[in-house]
Amino acid sequence: MSKRPRPASNGVIEIVPTNTCPPDLAELSRRSAFFADFSEWVQLDISDGLFTQERSWPYGEGQWAELESLADGSLQPPFVRDINYETHMMVEEPGELGLRLAQAGIQRIIGHVEAFADEKEILEALGAWRSAGAREVGLAILLDTPLPVLEPMIPACDVVQVMSIATLGKQGAPYDIRAIARIGELHSKYPTLTISVDGGVSMKNIAELTRAGARRFGVGSAITKAENPKVAYEQLKSLAESALE
Repeated sequence: MSKRPRPASNGVIEIVPTNTCPPDLAELSRRSAFFADFSEWVQLDISDGLFTQERSWPYGEGQWAELESLADGSLQPPFVRDINYETHMMVEEPGELGLRLAQAGIQRIIGHVEAFADEKEILEALGAWRSAGAREVGLAILLDTPLPVLEPMIPACDVVQVMSIATLGKQGAPYDIRAIARIGELHSKYPTLTISVDGGVSMKNIAELTRAGARRFGVGSAITKAENPKVAYEQLKSLAESALE
């Protein structure tokens, strides 16, 4: 039986393991199988080799055709009956990619505010992703991008993803404490907004991030490099939930 996505809620803690820049569908499938053992959600990180130095599926040779097959239903995302996907698109042209992913059944679509030409383009993309079937749409923001750049689009977002690392595309980049103040400022101004944080999340900082206002956490190496990834996942969630009490 497939797992049903839980509705977004500012009071619910979610730990979302990150499937960081898989090079192909085979690796995406392998990692998804690994995460499906203990998580309802997986974040699919995608990079075009331009927005970041890394290049992932579907930007390899012949891979866009695979994406189109997913979008038209000829293929299904790996383990889609067992897990729900969100995507963090680290690409310079997220509009069409997000549309195809939504058509393929990806439940949450997140593009970078920095990748769009203007507010009009952002609003059109968010609307198109939602119309194509995404349950949630939103924007990610780089650590050094001023928050006022993002704020006019927040009413159209289900989620805002605050990056807490300076370098994107690889697991293991160092956590930057400046994220705390940014999350706190967003939460103060928009208390019902779901705030996600991605980058360097660990046992050491997840409670502080939660107290600042984050409720959703993209987690990479703190899970994948743990001796027992399932236990690490559960411990991270417990620490965050305890910080709400």
